[in-house]
Amino acid sequence: MQISRLPISSHETVLRVCDDTIGLTGFIAVHSTKLGPAAGGLRMRRYTSEDAALTDALRLSEGMTYKNAAAGLPLGGGKAVIMGDATQKTSAQLLTFARAINTLEGTYWTAEDMGMSPDDMALLATETKFVAGLPKGPHASGDPSPITARGIFQSLKITAQHRFGSADLKGRKVAVQGLGHVGTYLCDLLHNAGAKLIIADIEPKRVAKLAKKYGATIAGPNEILTVEADIFAPCAIGAILNEDSIAKLRVAAICGGANNQLATPEDGARLHVRGILYAPDFVANAGGIINVATEVLGIADRAAYVDEKLAAVELTLGRIFERAASLDCSPAEVAVSIVDEMLTDRAA
Repeated sequence: MQISRLPISSHETVLRVCDDTIGLTGFIAVHSTKLGPAAGGLRMRRYTSEDAALTDALRLSEGMTYKNAAAGLPLGGGKAVIMGDATQKTSAQLLTFARAINTLEGTYWTAEDMGMSPDDMALLATETKFVAGLPKGPHASGDPSPITARGIFQSLKITAQHRFGSADLKGRKVAVQGLGHVGTYLCDLLHNAGAKLIIADIEPKRVAKLAKKYGATIAGPNEILTVEADIFAPCAIGAILNEDSIAKLRVAAICGGANNQLATPEDGARLHVRGILYAPDFVANAGGIINVATEVLGIADRAAYVDEKLAAVELTLGRIFERAASLDCSPAEVAVSIVDEMLTDRAA
């Protein structure tokens, strides 16, 4: 295994992890430890290049700094990525990567993300103690997806309250992009709340199955960005809200589980100009890291801690919407400024 430290000024630590003998190339990015040890998941996906993988790690780790701070967690922001097909990952790749995590000596804690499972986290845990989202153990939190979906669902209701004057989602058209663990759990909650679903995913069989289960309308992966709906819930990859896609949106609000939904900071302002209420992703989708934090922090009463933090997220999102309305600006701008103030105060 070869570990190289990359000189990237925006982050505290960035490692390139490589072992050609087992087909492993990945990155660990620690954005900030001002509030505590950096925490953020490990994902595996087919990136087009090393530059694309590194960019993803950098953006995601910075997003985790904001997410953890906004959720009131004593954790910093970090993220790790492995290049490759997640269906073809090997134990050797995961164990080697775990040893790379150990070299950071607890300044970064990993957990489940795209392409990973609680069982993968259990395998990592045989080589490193700096892992959460375990299926078993004294403080095991397991799959964070249901809690992530729960937090998004509650945020959707807050968003609906501020955009439509009612938190009731019955009869509301919600377009969900991405039907992985989080997206599927979210669809279940929305269906039970009486929402009318429009769904899209890159896996046709998955879409067909869930469309039948929920009586949902099917849209293509690209078409979902142009369908007419009340709320758009992006739950797949990030950077999907850009100058081009925003111009084509036919929704009144956006609230979903994908990380780094805005391609650039300016895209928040573009949504605001169009009158589309945007729930900042790092606030709305904090449920998963809240769940993971119970392991990192050794919280005994996990359920009570999660309930308390999710309730606080709802209040925070409401305040962000109110402040944005009073300033006539994007909620994304308000959310970023609030966290920046918190980080500045801690550094002082």
